[in-house]
Amino acid sequence: MNTVERLLLAADDVWKEYNKHPFVMGIQNGDLDKEKFRYYMIQDYLYLEDYAKTFAVGVAKAKSLKIANLFAKYISVMNGELNVHKGYLSRLKVTDEDIKNTPRSLDNLSYTSYMLRVAYEEGEVEILTAILSCAYSYEIIAKNIVKTKPDSINDDFYGDWIKGYASEEYAKDNAILLNELNILTENYTEAQLKHLADIFTSCSRYELAFWEMSWNMSK
Repeated sequence: MNTVERLLLAADDVWKEYNKHPFVMGIQNGDLDKEKFRYYMIQDYLYLEDYAKTFAVGVAKAKSLKIANLFAKYISVMNGELNVHKGYLSRLKVTDEDIKNTPRSLDNLSYTSYMLRVAYEEGEVEILTAILSCAYSYEIIAKNIVKTKPDSINDDFYGDWIKGYASEEYAKDNAILLNELNILTENYTEAQLKHLADIFTSCSRYELAFWEMSWNMSK
């Protein structure tokens, strides 16, 4: 069992809940309340700002130019994702002023604070582990939606979101992260792997809380 497989096994119960969550089911069925999605998009935009900062710290913490370049590349990827969000935010009539005046929800703030703490206090491997639950779970969720309801990609509103995260391009970027994490941890001890599993599971739980927060539009 490689490291990624071990992490996924540790958080398996949490990941199973993603696909059953009413927010995700609403995207799949195309009947999610647009106000809930609007709230989610604003909070996710704010989340991605700190997510990108986590990668930026990774550049500084990287022990090799290869990993530094990997983290740096993903800052650009995040900028691209923010542009996708802007497309949805425009359709939802969300202005820059709306985003500026929207505080991060408590769940959002707690999640990003945890990731940034891991980034500042630990090393490149822990940072990779912390960001992975977000990056990879979106791929898994979107692909499960397409598998369960193939026509979902044609939804007038939610289809673009599904296609983006289910795309081969998005999967290729994730494959690089997964592979590098496995390589970097080939000789890790049981204690080190347990620590990574704890980080991954915590971030996975925060991901589930983010869906719940979006469903309830919690402050």
